[in-house]
Amino acid sequence: MARIPLSWRDSAIPAQRSASRRTHRHAEGRLTVAGRRILVVDDEPQITRVLRTTLSSHGYEIRVANDAVAALDVVNDWPPELIITDLSMPEMSGVDLTRKVRAKSEVPIIVLSVRGEERSKVEALDAGADDYVTKPFNMSELLARVRANLRRFTPPKPEEQEINVGDFKIDLPGHRAVVRGQEVRLTPKEFDLLVHFARHPDKVVTHAVLLRSVWGPQSVNQNEYLRVFIGQLRKKLEADSDKHYITTEPWVGYRFTPGE
Repeated sequence: MARIPLSWRDSAIPAQRSASRRTHRHAEGRLTVAGRRILVVDDEPQITRVLRTTLSSHGYEIRVANDAVAALDVVNDWPPELIITDLSMPEMSGVDLTRKVRAKSEVPIIVLSVRGEERSKVEALDAGADDYVTKPFNMSELLARVRANLRRFTPPKPEEQEINVGDFKIDLPGHRAVVRGQEVRLTPKEFDLLVHFARHPDKVVTHAVLLRSVWGPQSVNQNEYLRVFIGQLRKKLEADSDKHYITTEPWVGYRFTPGE
């Protein structure tokens, strides 16, 4: 795999120590994540060591796989609630791993990419990845992404099981979306975006509101990040149709028009 820039190594380890120092102050907050299973997949020992130590210190239960083949065995024997995987690995890439996992599971997947791997990043999103973090990154950013992706397992409110609006029928507990009578397969993050849009039809929703709602408050400035996911969602919703459900409001956000 591509070597990680030294700046990432230097920033990650202090973040790990900082997380350890916060253990007692955030004991109550960690009760909500205690025992949540996370699988880390990377072929570089220092990365897996830092991620294991940091995530464990925040209350998560961690397993590590050094390649994608071993990761598939872990998924079968110890079903994780979230997967963090590198893209460039021997034998099987992170994109192929994502594709194989997504064929049988809706577990959230975060991919780790380096600058210059734009094509692989998009391929991973197309394959079903929910999120990506670009190296170098600090651990607080990754932890925020982990929390946001795990939140999708929170069941919907009992009084809201389904959203019917325009051409859309959305089954919230089942994470299923039907558009013009046809089911559309969405990744968890794409589904969350659609749900937010469906709850605010025909209204302009700002970049910051979407990012905060779907990815959490630490992502409110990631407009480019949002554009990637909106692009993927548009392709799926508008396939084989002349309708345009999501329109861009320049410099502001997006408007969802669900049709008749």
